[in-house]
Amino acid sequence: MDNIQQLAQLVGFHDSYFDSRGQQVFALDQARRALLSAMGFDLSSDVKVQLSITTLQQAAWRKLLPAVHIAKSEQAQHQLTISLPASVPATEPETLTWQITTELGEQLSQTVAIAQLTQCDQASFANQTFTKYSLPLPALAQGYHQFSLRVGQHQASCHLIFAPKTCYSPEQAAPQKTWGYAAQLYSLRSDNNWGMGDFSDLAQLVRKSASQQASVVGLNPLHPLYQNNPAHCSPYSPTSRCFLNTLYIDVTRVANFATCQVAQQVVNSSEFQAKIAFARQTELVDYPAVADVKYQILELLYQDYLDHQDGKYQQLQDDFNQFKQAQGDDLLKANTFEALYEYFRAKDNNAYGWPSWPAPYQQINSAQVQIFQQTHKQRIDYFAFLQWLAHQQLSQVKQLSKQQGMPIGLYLDLAVSCDGSGVDVWSDPDLYVSGAAVGAPPDAMNTLGQNWGLTPLNPVALQQQGYQPLVKALRSSMQYAGALRIDHILGLMRQYWVAPNMLADQGIYISFPLDDILRIIALESRRADCVVIGEDLGTVPEGFSEIIHNAGLLSYKVLFFERWPSGLLKRPEHYPAMSMVTVSTHDLPTLAGWWSGRDLQWRQQLALYPNQQMGQADRDSRINDRQNLLAALNDLGVINMDNAPEKTPPKMNRELTLAVQKFLAQAPSHIQLIPLEDSLEILEQVNIPGTIDQHPNWRQKLPLNIEQFCQSEAMQDLAQVMQNARPKALTRLED
Repeated sequence: MDNIQQLAQLVGFHDSYFDSRGQQVFALDQARRALLSAMGFDLSSDVKVQLSITTLQQAAWRKLLPAVHIAKSEQAQHQLTISLPASVPATEPETLTWQITTELGEQLSQTVAIAQLTQCDQASFANQTFTKYSLPLPALAQGYHQFSLRVGQHQASCHLIFAPKTCYSPEQAAPQKTWGYAAQLYSLRSDNNWGMGDFSDLAQLVRKSASQQASVVGLNPLHPLYQNNPAHCSPYSPTSRCFLNTLYIDVTRVANFATCQVAQQVVNSSEFQAKIAFARQTELVDYPAVADVKYQILELLYQDYLDHQDGKYQQLQDDFNQFKQAQGDDLLKANTFEALYEYFRAKDNNAYGWPSWPAPYQQINSAQVQIFQQTHKQRIDYFAFLQWLAHQQLSQVKQLSKQQGMPIGLYLDLAVSCDGSGVDVWSDPDLYVSGAAVGAPPDAMNTLGQNWGLTPLNPVALQQQGYQPLVKALRSSMQYAGALRIDHILGLMRQYWVAPNMLADQGIYISFPLDDILRIIALESRRADCVVIGEDLGTVPEGFSEIIHNAGLLSYKVLFFERWPSGLLKRPEHYPAMSMVTVSTHDLPTLAGWWSGRDLQWRQQLALYPNQQMGQADRDSRINDRQNLLAALNDLGVINMDNAPEKTPPKMNRELTLAVQKFLAQAPSHIQLIPLEDSLEILEQVNIPGTIDQHPNWRQKLPLNIEQFCQSEAMQDLAQVMQNARPKALTRLED
């Protein structure tokens, strides 16, 4: 083993992995070097590489405390491992003093005789000996505390977190099996929105779903994107995993919309009404057109707020100030970024993020950024104003779901990471590995592998920060949600990193501290009363689903993937109760698209097959897959074969739509989600991974508005099926 491979192993990189076909794939040395360099290691000489190896090997000994310690709250006794250096005998301290500052500000301290501690291990480096001891800790309330230690002249501190083993359970949210709809919020049409679905459309969808006895409405990630670059529209490539996408604001529901005369004059003008009509009538969501009309009026409403904040808008001012105070420095950073992005984009239309800015502005704490914050204070406040409006409107939808008796309510989605040009990477560069990208190895659905273009978090830096960046991301979504889906949950155990300038199939896995992270998720889940679903699709190591089940997370089961090795579909009773079940996902074909082979046509058209033989094999196997699906449905008695859809040529019909949902409804899975695209028998899938402009990803509107599709025969039939298959327990409506 050479030094580069040894260093990579110490950092956590895997030497190899087994792909979806069971073949072992070995890491390329070129990829190792590129990723280690991206992480900041100096590889310019063997001496410097060896120095890094020595530093990593000795780090746990030379530091008194680990960066973070997770205490298992269910245990009766707690121990923290500390490492003490041996001093000159004449001055060697006999005692140590520790102090804990709890999350609530209480302080505990104790002086302990070192001789009374249990020795765990010992090692010597460069004629210096280090001894590890087990230090007893008091039991604390679940939460985030600080621990400090003083031994003679030595002192250190670390994050001390007491966390539970399991998440808030689905049985706590709803004792019976539940069902609901999954929606891409932007895709909703209505008579009132300005070209894309908004929070008022979501409220209407919640009301309609609740009236059909649904318990949950699932959504795409609502994270902020680039406000000054609305064409960047993938919800899984956010600028931050905290805060909200302000394009979802319903401008007409802002408190001062009706009373702002200037805004009313503009909105009622024929020119502006034509802009709204255009945005509504486009076949695909035209994000720049939507941004043009929304932000024009929101700026007028903000100015109106400024002009009257000491008078009729006093309550608005008080609420806004409370929001800013609660969000603190994180909100200031996010909105400083938005203001800088806007400022430099006005100078250069190709400045798509902080790497394009002048060097002094690439550092969040630079003097130039601080000066900008002072000279552009009002503009920064404008962006905070928009976040406040989005927060208000989404919070109101959450409350509405409770009032409508939905036991889960909103089911939100947490992206894997962030776009490298966004605020999270800019404001905390040490936490991220710039240049690298998170992705996925080749599998049956993506034979060339995937590069998602998301900048990965450095697992060592994440620990050093006491997992607080993860905590903030979880809280940002959980405050609105009764359930949270964590995209690519496998990435919390190991992530597939693609090195700079290398292909997606040349990536390397790196380990993450999964056990600690699952404890953090469980703690936040219980604090928010939020069920957690881990999207565990793709190349998943054996036993991983059991790990997340033991932590109280639901796994993610998709009809298309639940097969025996023979290719036959598993009967629903083989699905785990601790799961969320669905026919398809945003990255997979709709049921209609799968039945017709539309996804295979796209793969062929986009040259996603390495060779023609693989494409033909997929088309041949789909013929058998259709027959297997019908056989499974018929075996369970959920389809009338006299009304089965045509297979040659394949043509979707209502009988199949209802049959697959009846089939999945019999699974013990606690949640069943039905994508609106499947409810309406839509052919095109939401997103084709690995494409940008070749397919209308994240831009397709539903063919009917909310009022129409909720009254359609297809939705009525589906609702009746689900009410019979998964009846909802009576729930008292809240005031």
